[in-house]
Amino acid sequence: MYAYIGRCSKRIFRRAFSIATQTVKNNEITLLDHKFPRDNWTNISENIISKLGRNLHISPYHPLSHIRQRIVNYIYMQFHNRIGNPIFSVFDNISPIVTVAQNFDSLLVPENHPSRKKSDCYYINQNTILRAHTTAHQSELISMGLNNFLIVGDVYRKDEIDSTHYPVFHQADAVRLCTAEEVFQNVDNSNELKLFEHRGMETDEKQGCHALESVKIMEHELKNTLVGLAQTLFGSEIQYRWVQQYFPFTHPSWELEVYYNDQWIEILGCGIMRQEILQKSGAGERIGWAFGLGLERLAMCLYDIPNIRLFWSNDTGFLNQFKVKDPNAAIKYKPISVYPQCKNDISFWLPENKSYSSNDFYDLVRDIGEDRVEQVLLKDEYTHPETKKISHCYTIVYRHMERTLSKRELEKYSRALENANAFSKERISEIDNFRPKNDFLYHLFSTDQ
Repeated sequence: MYAYIGRCSKRIFRRAFSIATQTVKNNEITLLDHKFPRDNWTNISENIISKLGRNLHISPYHPLSHIRQRIVNYIYMQFHNRIGNPIFSVFDNISPIVTVAQNFDSLLVPENHPSRKKSDCYYINQNTILRAHTTAHQSELISMGLNNFLIVGDVYRKDEIDSTHYPVFHQADAVRLCTAEEVFQNVDNSNELKLFEHRGMETDEKQGCHALESVKIMEHELKNTLVGLAQTLFGSEIQYRWVQQYFPFTHPSWELEVYYNDQWIEILGCGIMRQEILQKSGAGERIGWAFGLGLERLAMCLYDIPNIRLFWSNDTGFLNQFKVKDPNAAIKYKPISVYPQCKNDISFWLPENKSYSSNDFYDLVRDIGEDRVEQVLLKDEYTHPETKKISHCYTIVYRHMERTLSKRELEKYSRALENANAFSKERISEIDNFRPKNDFLYHLFSTDQ
């Protein structure tokens, strides 16, 4: 959730495998054995539906399950009561179907925030959504009286297509709430110290309602906890740095970056929870911190996994490399085989009403090509000199993870995409007499084998 909000501020063929129950009848859709009304907000594709219920993060021996277990083990070790029992509750099988209020309103995300757009999220209907972050469950769990918990699950967002982005991925999200007694337990003469102050001013260091000393103690615990987690995962000698950030639901907020493989990589977002969230959830007498991270990003770094699509592979050559009982085992992925890329170019006019979003086009490409699509690149943009209409040319890179694609398959995907492309009723090839032919690659399908 944290990186998602930060960035936002700046289908056709038969599916081979699906645990999810899905039917569409009249104006109704059934997902995970629950029926929901459809409306003009419904934008879930068959490809996304096929991923519901896969739960890779709790599948035995899956690399994402190993990462999940390492995080859980670390949190259990760091936070326990006097007799050694963990104080954190772990929720790793909560349904990804949530209300729009849970996903956005409960986290103080403004109504006009770009993360709410249909081009960014998968809406079941106007009021129901596939969660875009596990943070969506924070308020309900706090309302249940929980003060320390970790949520792990699958999340759904429209995104670009390349080796590190996928419309379904997995997050871990933690919350810790403390009373004044817990915050100041190691401070001498703490009787006069308070969590809150009246009529305070919000600064870069704290919220207006918080006392500075309580925020600094919580910040210290939060950062120490997360640096320890980074060292547990990447090694005690890992270099790290904190970057100030903005999130609607925490203040102050930070991102933690580590220096790995000769570059700085952001691995999580965190901060002091907005007190308004706690007040609305019935925990206004406490102060809290929270953090969120993506499992795929960590697994790709730690296991040298080059492409995010591999996590969805059923190939035993991939899965058996992680079939170990110890989640801390040092594993480096060995490529099963390297199959050739195949490339197609497609171009079309963008709608004149400016309703086009590249994420919607990427979603269409994924729905047709499924996990055979490795990358989509915007190759060229052309503006007609007279009509001022804009056209895009994209290169679609296909590569099967387990075999070589045939030319016939590529032609099938190309025809299906051409027929399904609803972004323009006019094909560039149909009006090519209006433009210089050397200006633009228009409606060209060329297969590289």
